[in-house]
Amino acid sequence: MKKTISLLIILLLVTACAEQTDTPEFAEPVVEDEAYITATQTESAAPQLEPSSTADTRPTPEDWRDWPVIPEVTPKAREIYQLGLELGNDPHAFSKIADCHNVKVAFLGFFDHPGKYENMEGIEELQDTIDHFSGYFDRDGQSTQYGFNAAAVLSPLMADPDVCLPDETPLECEVRITRPTFALVSLEFWFEGRDADIYERYMRQIIEYLMEKGVVPILATKADNIEKDHSLNLTTARLAYEYDLPLWNWWAAAQDLANQGIDDPENDPFHLSVEAWNVRSKTFLQTLDHLWEGLNV
Repeated sequence: MKKTISLLIILLLVTACAEQTDTPEFAEPVVEDEAYITATQTESAAPQLEPSSTADTRPTPEDWRDWPVIPEVTPKAREIYQLGLELGNDPHAFSKIADCHNVKVAFLGFFDHPGKYENMEGIEELQDTIDHFSGYFDRDGQSTQYGFNAAAVLSPLMADPDVCLPDETPLECEVRITRPTFALVSLEFWFEGRDADIYERYMRQIIEYLMEKGVVPILATKADNIEKDHSLNLTTARLAYEYDLPLWNWWAAAQDLANQGIDDPENDPFHLSVEAWNVRSKTFLQTLDHLWEGLNV
């Protein structure tokens, strides 16, 4: 009975993204193991991260609109990256902890398919990164689905029982299987009167779990403002500032697009346009490129 009630609660929460039946297979670019869990859960065996000593010369979270689209490597990101290498994470792998704006048919997928992206302006400068992370663009993994939100990725009820271990969450399952060095965290918390405080509570659990496993979280702002006060973007910026993590400011990149990247602002102020999908894919690729190179100098 308790499990049934919990499942109903999760299903009520998981309404962030309605699947779009007209989504193209790929958005054409616009021209212009259990042993791992056991090892990493043994606190005495795993290297420990030291508290960040970053001086507060960074722009404040309240000024998040002015943060750059492509983030710089932070001292904490460097510590997490080194921890991940010591734990045996795959330096060629990244994961998505994400909602419908991040499914492979609309986001990043074409980078695993030569002939689909070569006309994108400036893409030749990013080819080394495409090659380095080959095979991880056109996949969603266990922690990205239509309808996923920050609550869903933390619920064992939402994990695939054919792939994940008993009582494993989608987040835990994805990290165990993929062993990534980076994870994009891009999630909505959607319900009438959405609450940024609840979103923050779930996001902290996700961030701290990734850090513990040596996976560098890349946080992301969003293009929409359904909550009317940008409270989720502000909360995300505050978390990036507090944990000293990279923040990919997708909102800033979307401001130069038609309707700020929203496909139909009058009737659907949430879903993105095809143009926005492509710019979103490219700017995240630039983020991945910049962080990967910066962490390996």
